[in-house]
Amino acid sequence: MTFVVHNGDCREVMASMDAESVDAVVCDPPYGLSFMGKGWDHGVPGVEFWTEAMRVAKPGAHLLAFGGTRTYHRLACAIEDAGWEIRDCVMWVYGSGFPKSHDVSKAIDKAAGAEREVIGVSSVTGERRNAGSEKYGCGNGIPQSVNLITAPATDAARQWSGWGTALKPAWEPIIVARKPLCGTVAENVLTHGAGGINVDGCRIGTESTTTIRSGNSGANGRYGKDDRVFTRENPPGRWPANVIHDGSDEVKSLTGSAARFFYCAKASKADRDEGCEGLESRTVGVWGGEEDDLTEGKKRVLPANNHHPTVKPTALMRYLCRLVTPPGGVALDPFTGSGSTGKAAVLEGFDFVGIEREAEYVEIARARIAAAAGQRPLLEATA
Repeated sequence: MTFVVHNGDCREVMASMDAESVDAVVCDPPYGLSFMGKGWDHGVPGVEFWTEAMRVAKPGAHLLAFGGTRTYHRLACAIEDAGWEIRDCVMWVYGSGFPKSHDVSKAIDKAAGAEREVIGVSSVTGERRNAGSEKYGCGNGIPQSVNLITAPATDAARQWSGWGTALKPAWEPIIVARKPLCGTVAENVLTHGAGGINVDGCRIGTESTTTIRSGNSGANGRYGKDDRVFTRENPPGRWPANVIHDGSDEVKSLTGSAARFFYCAKASKADRDEGCEGLESRTVGVWGGEEDDLTEGKKRVLPANNHHPTVKPTALMRYLCRLVTPPGGVALDPFTGSGSTGKAAVLEGFDFVGIEREAEYVEIARARIAAAAGQRPLLEATA
């Protein structure tokens, strides 16, 4: 198996690729939210991106694309307008998001020039864990930030105390689309090797069950008399669902039976940095402080060799690649970022083509994917 990560505009790189040369497109494009002031996140990729992606995809190939809850409708429309068929939308639910909310009461006092009285102190430590029981931040109970709790100073601020401007992010949509088939599903699969999803390969859990039926079934018709006994061994695991969660207590307490579905923690520091040990460490993931004025004033500072701010967990990307890429197939990610899709693809035994416009992330992506390929002795990784 091989991989390559191109540095360039994905529209130009895809234009140089052969038509109908990839089996699946799995990607995490910009959400158009200007996340952390990044210029590459200024807009949602439009129709021209997905038109070119459809040209290089085989008939029946699936496209999986992450979106933001505020802007994924634009993403879905662009994908559909390019000719893809929208098949579904997977909901990835997690409990660790931070609300980027503006404190209305503080804003009123600030506009009035009124000084607020400090009435307490709160701190955030590294003891909080994600769903994979991986500590993030500095850990060991060492405070990551200390935040002042203040009281409203004006009557207007007191009236609006406790009001903000945003909800806590707790899920991300993953659009599921498919390039139109040539003929029937059976004809397309046999001709082009694409068109279906890997149900058995993505079942949830490993338990198998046995079903025993007797009477009123079988050879004499559904409602006919039949005294024979039938025993059937059901496939292991549950049918893959369009809900995925991170296994956190917050999610399980809200969704109850959702624990039956596939779960995947957000990317841990170890997952982010794996393969990047030789690269320069930088600080990423800084939230809070007076400038951002987040709800509860929380802040996290995370030094990392992989400084990309929106890294998806490898386990989640492996599941998604396996769901839509046929054995021995080629997975394409036009928005490679730090290479999570490529890392997942090679771990699953697929060829991978990645494209990333920002040069600072290309080196990280290549390092992570090469390290993952090295974990599979049978893979021949090239960059």
